Amino acid sequence: MTRILFVVSSAREIVLADGSSHEAGIFAAEALKPYDRFTTAGIEVAVATVDGQPPQLDPYSLEPIFQYPEKDQNFLASITRTFMQHVSDIRITFQHLTELDLIAARRIFEALKRAGAEPDEARILIGRSARKAWSETANFVNLLSADPQVTAKMSTAQLRASADAVQADAERGSDEIHQRLSLMPGFRKPIKLGDLSDEDMLGYDAIFVPGGYGPMIDLAANPDVRRLLQAMHSRSRTIAAVCHGPAALLSAGDRPDGLWLFDGYRMTAFTNEEEDQTRVGKRGMPWSLEAALKNRGAVFDHAPAAWTSHVIVDRTLITGQNPASAVAVADAVLKRVAVRVRELA
Repeated sequence: MTRILFVVSSAREIVLADGSSHEAGIFAAEALKPYDRFTTAGIEVAVATVDGQPPQLDPYSLEPIFQYPEKDQNFLASITRTFMQHVSDIRITFQHLTELDLIAARRIFEALKRAGAEPDEARILIGRSARKAWSETANFVNLLSADPQVTAKMSTAQLRASADAVQADAERGSDEIHQRLSLMPGFRKPIKLGDLSDEDMLGYDAIFVPGGYGPMIDLAANPDVRRLLQAMHSRSRTIAAVCHGPAALLSAGDRPDGLWLFDGYRMTAFTNEEEDQTRVGKRGMPWSLEAALKNRGAVFDHAPAAWTSHVIVDRTLITGQNPASAVAVADAVLKRVAVRVRELA
């Protein structure tokens, strides 16, 4: 059976540049979505931390702003991607992606159709206010409420009810993801990484490192993480990480020629642009993950627009830029291990 080792942080807090502390841990969706992807594919998943202590879910990652339903997210993307003719012109900010009233676009679109609007008409009405909300960071529901063509079909109360329904679903999603991860045996009682021999480590076909601020604390300079990375790399096993998870690659140490193990590899991670827009990043990170990877020798790559899914595969290394990349990283891992299984057959 194919086996994947989740290497997760057990850190509890990060000290920021101003000396203040912030609760840290793993980013919930970056752990659960790939975990589900792997187990659904019939892969055995084990979980390890450097000290054998259970990971903490970053409270920030459990906020409803990160849990809105995927079909609402996809519909909004179908609207917003029409705003710019060229991908290089798109500027996406954290506020755009966490404005839950704007995420209500799909539900309001459906409500307008139920009220008698033709699909094309409803889409034009939605798109007009969404464009203004996007470009001016104005409130989407307030803009719709001031549009007489919209209010001729829906009351302000009905518009608000659609937005409130998104919020309620996001809160339920947050509760569900917290409960699921909290009850998983591997996350409750992880393996202590140092207890694994090199032979044990090579019993896995791939390793996967989810993000959250935790990896910057206890995975970026750890001898057991170094031993794991060197063992897996020496046997061409898949090494994958997403968002802040690539901080673990900094533990890898050097090759015999004195260069970093991943010197010259193309990779991605959470970017400075994205970091500077988050609530924690605005307070000042203790160090820059993007800069640290570049300084070690990474050929750093990023998406044309921040906060969009972006995955880099270079030889056996798979990295994802941000939370939106977690599923795509998991899918790339599945493809890679499937190739290895066929090669061994």
